[in-house]
Amino acid sequence: MHYCPMKVMAMRSQQYVKTGICEKYQTLLEECERALANWNERRAKITQSRLVGKEEGDELLRLQVKYARAYTVLQNHTPHCTFCQLVKRLERRESDAVFDGARYR
Repeated sequence: MHYCPMKVMAMRSQQYVKTGICEKYQTLLEECERALANWNERRAKITQSRLVGKEEGDELLRLQVKYARAYTVLQNHTPHCTFCQLVKRLERRESDAVFDGARYR
């Protein structure tokens, strides 16, 4: 799995409402962001120190898997959460209203 900054930016741009409503989503989001930060920090340290070996590779793979799991749990939460589904519908309505308003100007 490769780190995708556009996916993370899109994920962050949708969080402001969900995190105010769903505590579980907030917790999962924080876990995901922490896992990503840990993976990025360790990768940067290994790159800077030019450490290359099985141990470092295994550690990076472990951190990458931890991030991938956290991201998957976060993404799988929304379809099964009543609060998150409500927010998703509200966001869709707001987006449609903005689009319609811009189209008829």
